[in-house]
Amino acid sequence: MADMPVVKPQRTSLADEKCSLVARLLAAKEASGKTFDQIAEALGLTNTNAANLFYNQAQLKSDKVAKLSQIVPGISKEDLAAMQNCPMRGFDPAILQDPGVYRFYEAVTHYGEAVKAIMNEQCGDGIMSAIDFYMDVGTTTGKKGEKRVVVTMNGKFCLTLSRLRQTIRLRPRVTESVLTG
Repeated sequence: MADMPVVKPQRTSLADEKCSLVARLLAAKEASGKTFDQIAEALGLTNTNAANLFYNQAQLKSDKVAKLSQIVPGISKEDLAAMQNCPMRGFDPAILQDPGVYRFYEAVTHYGEAVKAIMNEQCGDGIMSAIDFYMDVGTTTGKKGEKRVVVTMNGKFCLTLSRLRQTIRLRPRVTESVLTG
């Protein structure tokens, strides 16, 4: 029996490429000494959108490239070009192991039914868009002088549409007689 040839991968996986890009972007940010708030202010974005640029979860628009390269000069031209591509958005479930991320997830799931009910009472049957959406993270001081986190989520409300057959144009169904000619 002949030995099987060793197959070498042609290129790294998309996940590996994204991980490498994110590592380079975060290293450039760190070297710049800038915070996400400072970058957001300079770009005219929310702090979460600015952070998402560095985690390759948001697309860098062409009108922001020059300003970003000025405030974070360590980002290479190749990485700036990569940031302008449509990103493959998603998340690694392992991030839920981080206590900060998990507690936010826990708050959303704990209050989820109540938030949905209030949205439905105030807006009708529908959902909050995560596409036409803004989020900002800030802080405030509590009654006892403690630092508190304020997360603002601002999403367009999208009504649920009734899917009535007579109101949409359906494609003709393919029948067996069409297939057999």
